[in-house]
Amino acid sequence: MITAPCWADGPLLAFDLETTGVDVETDRIVTATVIAIEPGQRPQIRSWLADPGVEIPDEASQVHGITTAHARAHGSPAAEVVEQVHTALAARWGEAVPAICFNGTYDLSLLDRELHRHHGGQLQVRGPVVDPLVIDRQVDRYRPGKRQLAVMCEHYGLTLDEAHTSHADALAAARLAWKLAKRYPEEVGTVPLGQLHQQQAGWYRDWALDFANYLQRRGNAERAAEVRSGAEGWPLRART
Repeated sequence: MITAPCWADGPLLAFDLETTGVDVETDRIVTATVIAIEPGQRPQIRSWLADPGVEIPDEASQVHGITTAHARAHGSPAAEVVEQVHTALAARWGEAVPAICFNGTYDLSLLDRELHRHHGGQLQVRGPVVDPLVIDRQVDRYRPGKRQLAVMCEHYGLTLDEAHTSHADALAAARLAWKLAKRYPEEVGTVPLGQLHQQQAGWYRDWALDFANYLQRRGNAERAAEVRSGAEGWPLRART
């Protein structure tokens, strides 16, 4: 019996951002990490600290630990960081090397807005995206409880030290993707990457529409409309 190869055994690229908030249209990058993973080699980790050019709200600082004063004193100019992060992704991301990003529609969309803000450019989706959050919602959709990165790591038996730092979260996302590929080989691990990318777009859309209907039933029509309007926005939301 011939077993199809598992994409998780090949080269991978992991990506994560920590930011000033949760609005992809207005918030800014504070830290970023890109990790290149090659079979049999130590991961190559590149991390950046940016001076975002705006105040970092206390609520965000409490999450990732970076204050406005620290970013201004030690961070690189935001435009430089955005360009370097984009270049690092573009150097490896391609048809056979997926970009792994937990809740990727947020990080990728925010990077796109930062590219537009600082360089008048846009993020090109150069290859498949693997989003452990989208995949987990599909393959284990009826599991109760929350699905934050730390919760999912615990569920899948992974250790997450230094949560809410971009380097730890990027590495955790890669490990989650590997776990999901191995636990669900037919649904995930041996699916060709291009096909898996398209499937995730559909899974995200179905989840978003179901969630919007739930919000509508709870009387939150405004939020329901917002979620519904973004249902097609994986892995990259349209600009508003």
